[in-house]
This record gives sequence, structure tokens and C-alpha cells, in this order.
Amino acid sequence: MSAFLLWRPLAGRGRVSATPQLCKNLLRARLLHRTPGKPEADGDVEREKRKEASVPPRDPSFRQQNGHGDVFAALRRQKRSKRKSTKLDFVFNKSSENTMAAQSFDSGEGQSLEEDSDNDKIKTDPRAFQRCRPEYAATTLDLIQRRTFIRSEEAFQVLHQAEALEGSLAAADVVGFLRELGRLRHAWLLRDDPRFAALLRRSVEHLRQFSHPQLLQVLESFVWLRLSEAHSRVLGPFEQELIRRAREMSLQQLLLAADLWRCLRTPVPEFLHRVYDSVKLSLQIMGVAEIVQLLYILGEGRHCPEDLVAPVEQMLMYHLHELEPEEVGAVCLGLFKSKTSLSKSSVTHLVDKACSVVEGMSDFAMVNVFKLLRYSHLDHTEWLEAATREVPQRVRGMGVIGLMHVTLACSALHYRSDAILTAVAERLPSVAPQCRSKDSCKLLWSYGTLGVPQSQCPDLYSSLVANMRSRMAEFQRYPEHLLTGLLGLAFVGQFPEDLIAFALSPEFVRNALKNTRMRLNNDIFTLDETVGLELPDWKGPRLDVRVGEEAAELLWGTAQSDVCLKPEVLEAERVLRDLLGGRQFVCKRMILPHTRSIDLEVHLDSAGNPLPINTCLETAVIPEKSVSAGPSHGTLLGVRLTEDLLAQLITGTQKTTEGPSALPTLSPLTAPHSLEAEDGETTPATPEPRSASIPTPLVSDKTAVKLAVQVSNRNNHCYHSEQLLGLHALKRRQLRLAGYRVVELSHWEWFPLLRKRQYDKLAYLHCKIFSSVD
Repeated sequence: MSAFLLWRPLAGRGRVSATPQLCKNLLRARLLHRTPGKPEADGDVEREKRKEASVPPRDPSFRQQNGHGDVFAALRRQKRSKRKSTKLDFVFNKSSENTMAAQSFDSGEGQSLEEDSDNDKIKTDPRAFQRCRPEYAATTLDLIQRRTFIRSEEAFQVLHQAEALEGSLAAADVVGFLRELGRLRHAWLLRDDPRFAALLRRSVEHLRQFSHPQLLQVLESFVWLRLSEAHSRVLGPFEQELIRRAREMSLQQLLLAADLWRCLRTPVPEFLHRVYDSVKLSLQIMGVAEIVQLLYILGEGRHCPEDLVAPVEQMLMYHLHELEPEEVGAVCLGLFKSKTSLSKSSVTHLVDKACSVVEGMSDFAMVNVFKLLRYSHLDHTEWLEAATREVPQRVRGMGVIGLMHVTLACSALHYRSDAILTAVAERLPSVAPQCRSKDSCKLLWSYGTLGVPQSQCPDLYSSLVANMRSRMAEFQRYPEHLLTGLLGLAFVGQFPEDLIAFALSPEFVRNALKNTRMRLNNDIFTLDETVGLELPDWKGPRLDVRVGEEAAELLWGTAQSDVCLKPEVLEAERVLRDLLGGRQFVCKRMILPHTRSIDLEVHLDSAGNPLPINTCLETAVIPEKSVSAGPSHGTLLGVRLTEDLLAQLITGTQKTTEGPSALPTLSPLTAPHSLEAEDGETTPATPEPRSASIPTPLVSDKTAVKLAVQVSNRNNHCYHSEQLLGLHALKRRQLRLAGYRVVELSHWEWFPLLRKRQYDKLAYLHCKIFSSVD
């Protein structure tokens, strides 16, 4: 009969003082009543083996599931109300984080140490590359291959022996005891034992006496014993000792120590800085395993020193041909996580290598290549074509996070592959409940950005929106995820009103605006203005006017220093002014500021004549000059294009007419803000001084035709396609709702004209502007 079952009825009748300590003493007496070394009965051994085998690996509800017959569960329930002793306080800090740390400390063999809780349902192994070659054994800890486990009785006997040698423990004894305890499958059994806390204190006291290998062996034991960042009073001194010894240790020992800290999930930036200093001195002797492991450490540390980028890039390119498929994936992930920017040629060579071994890559490694391409903004045609073949075949075996990263990379690269998107869309509804809020929202953003309509994947949007509704509480902590998902839905004309009302509620807006790092005011502004245009019957909350005005001013200021100064925009503005008769007929502004791009606004009356709209000018009307009179400084010319003159512009020949009313010969148009080069090219106009306020057009006749002239570039469209990306498609749709006709100067038409003569530009813009009125 267990100690707990003996104690419980006695305590209930008042015969025994109901203290957890008595229960613990009875338990230890049961476990240690045998003389060390005395053989146990075969029946006892078998019962203990069956008992240990019945303990489920890392089940969060383990303590609640077991009944009164489980002594350990009963002890842990009784322990919760007990105040910790001062000895235990030395090891386990009394902080609010202890509970979370204990949960990760309580893992069994059922899950790898490397896996995050978010990845429980995803079959990935970030350390699989470490099994590609035997050289990794010197610099990494193999979390799969482990020595034979010991039973709990043997672990308590080790603690008993350590307690007996309390006053005469040598450094080697401490190492031996900790290594033996590291073989215990359920390390949580030792957590509250004072003898274990005393042994950890002894390891700190003997730090200076450990040799380098012994120090690493103790650190490895801490990994198996599930020590975590919460045990700072033990791990802190070990970090400082490793920092002190960094110059004395070999490169392999330093890499192994860095890997052990990663397994402990404890950030050690100062120690990693010392490791990187040593790496700089040893780069020329590093092999493939050391280079790949270094990039893994850089990625897990989320930082790469600037002076280390060039030498690492050089050595990586030198060993590139030797990399195995999983090592290629590990390198890509390390570069992505550490935000290390290699040269375009190096990234291209690395992805070339990935293309040559893509069939031998795991799904995890292939996703890592996508991550690097997304970070590098590199269009690698061969890889994208290979992915179009591979991804649909692998979708069924991929987890939701891998699917999210694939589609997110496609959207970042503007690459719309119906084969990939359709295969993922068919897979997602069945696994949508496994999605984190982050996954659902980024998937919606990706499909919305690439303009995938609901009719193409009818179950995709509804399943992801349902998952968002089930995780509403998470959006208070991560407001950016909700806004990302809602904007992705808006791109394709989907508006879940309950989620929108939540996103525009005053409480959510206040919470979102506190996040200064993410600058979510622009996203909230875009969502609010979209609601105002596309949901005219909306009765829900709206954004405060002041917040919207601040966001509009910020976006306009950014546009003035960026897109307004692009040569293609300046040239379009200049030629339009020449065509229509002056600056007063063209207003460069953000018609819809929440769409984050500018337009050249033009108004025409019912007869097709331009109307003055530019309020930035001191005078709204400029006297018209004849073409033959020639330009005068300070005055811009308007040219009325007749059919004859248009023919002359297009063909370059003048049509002869009889009589004194013949059209005067066209002379090259010049202006004080443009100079025509000898080869016929026109220098872009000098940009005007930035205005502090957002320009607004003059009110024209209600019958006027309002044109929004847009100078597009390749970033407005899908890769090698004329299909608009989500935000730009939304803008076109909303401009029409606002009463504008959109005139697009597409980049495949306008950019080649930038090096043509003025005649060609005028003819092109005349056709674009006036054909939109017909």
C-alpha cells in the first residue's frame, strides 16, 4: 500500500498531523527502505517498470487525470499550498514566471526538447541537419540519442549518496552525480527535493574547479534535467564562467556550449559575442559542420555582427558544393532568423544549390528556402518553378505553419501559382482548427494579396474566419494579427462585420495604438476608410477623426519623400501639364490616403476640356499662348491636339494644308522646369518644394469627369502578370466608388517611353486621357 494511502485515512480521523512533509517522508522511506545494492524481488521490479511505463509523456493535465493511487500526483497536489524553504529558494526563484517555466521543465521523452509548444502538431525537426555527418557530434548535443534511463529509486539513491558526502564532495563527484541524475526520464521528480537543490549549489561552488570538458558535461546534465531560465541563480554563474574561459576554449567547445545554451532555451548574448570573436580568428580552419552549426547558432541568437557577415559569406560560398539538402535548409533558416543580408549573387548561388537537391529536402528545409527568399526579396525563377511542382505533392504531409510560410513567401514575392494556392486551399479547411491566430491572419493576407477570389476556394476563407472568431482573446495581445487578416479579406471584398466592429472598437484601437513599434495606426486607418467607402450602411464604430488625420499626414509626408520623387512620376506630371495647358490642370496628391499611393488628378468638362483644380498655385488660370509664339520663361504652354497634329506626333511628318488657316508647325515644347537633351531625351522636372499640407483639388462642375492617373510599377502587379496585387486592386475598386475613372500608365508601356522623344510621350498621354472620356 502506498505511503499516501496509509497517511490519508489517518489524517482524516485526526490521528496523524496532516502535513505534506510527513507524506514525503513516508514516500522516501518506502523507496529507500532497501539496502543499496540489495537485489529486489522480480515482482517489484516488474511492477515498477510497468508503473514508469504508464506515466504519459508531457501531458499538461497529467496531475488531474491520475487518481489517489498515484503517489507522485498526490504529493504534488499537497505541495501547492506549501511555502518553499530557503534552500529551494536558492535554486527556484519566487517569480510569476515559475509556473510557465515549470511546464516546459515537465517534459518527457514523447517530445523533442527543440520543439516549441506551438509546433506540437507539426512534424518538424530543426536539428535534423546535425545528423548529416559525424563531425556534428563534437559541436552539438544529440537530443534523440540518449543513454539508458534510470528508475526513480536509483535517482533517489544517487541523491542519498550525494547527501552522505555533503562535506567532502569533490568536483568530479558533482559531475558524476549530475550526469547520473540526467538519466532520469521524469526530471520533475527531483524538483522539490532539498538534496537536489543542495547538489545544484555544490555545482556552483565548484565552478572554478571544473575542467572544460567537465563544465560542458554539467551543462549537458542541466539540459536533461530540464533546467530553464527560471533557474538563473544556477545558470547565471555558469554563463559568467564560460565567458571568462572563452579565450581558453577551442572553437568546437565554444560551439558545443552555445548549442547547450540553445537546448536550455536561455539567452546568453554576452557569451555568444565571445563565441563570435573566437570564430573570426578560426574561420579559415572551419569545416562544413562548423560553418552550418555557426549559422544555426546565429539564427537562434537572432543576430549576426556586421563584421562577421563578409567572412561567413565567403566561407559559405567556398563550402557550398559540399552541403547536404538538410544543411541547405538549416543555412537558409539561420540567415533568415539572424536577418543576415548576403549579396544577391550569394543568395542566388545558395538557392541554385537548393534547386539541385530539392527532391531530397524535407518539407521543413524547403520552407526555410522560402523564408530566405521572402527576406531577400529575390525572384528566383527556377526555384519558384520547382516549388510549383513539389509543394502540391507535399501539402498533405505539411503542418499549418509550413503551409502559412509557403503562401506568405509567395505573396511577398508577388508570385501567384494557382497550383500551390489551390493545393494549400484544399488542405487548410481540415487543419484550420490547428492554426494559431497568427497563421490564420497571415494566410488570409497572402491569399488576399494575390487576389484569389472566394469562388476559387470556397471553403478557405470561411474556415479561417471561423478560426479567427474562436481566438478573439489572442487579438488583445497581438492586435496586428487581426488587422492583417481583416485587410487581407478586404482585398478580395470580404467584410466580416463582427470582427471589423471589434477591430474598430475604442478599446481595441487604444490597445493597438500603444504598440509604437508596429505603427498600427496606418492599418487601422486603412480599415476604417475602407469600411466608410465599401459599407455605406455601416452602423458600427468608426475611427476617431483626429487619428485618421494624423495617419493621412504621416502617409503624405512619406510619399513626398519617396514616390513623389520617382522619375517616372515626375515625367508623367510634367508631360501632363504640357498636354493640358499648365500646372493648374494637374494635382499630384493621394486621392485615397489610406491606400498609401499617389495619383495625378485631372478634371475634364463634358466637352473634354481640362478644368483647373490645383490649389497649390497662386493663380488658377494662366493665359493661353500659341504654339508658334514660342515659350517664354515662367510660362507653361498648352497644346491643343487636333487630328492633324496627332498624326504628326505619331508619324513624325506634317500634313500640308492650303490657305492661311493652316496649322502652325509643331516646335519642341520646352519649359523652365525641363531641358531637352541633344539626343531627344528630356530631363525630368525639378521637384517642387514639399508642401506642409495635403493638397486638395478645387471643386469642379458636378458634371466634370474626374480622372485618377496612376503611374504603376512592377510591384503593383503579380510576378510576370498584369493582375493587380490586393492593395492596388482595392484602391481601383474604391476610386470607382468615389466617382473617379482610373487611367493607368502601366510600367510596361510608360517606362520604355521615358527615353523617347517628347512627341511620343504626348501622343501616348493624349490617347490615355481623352480615350477615357469617350
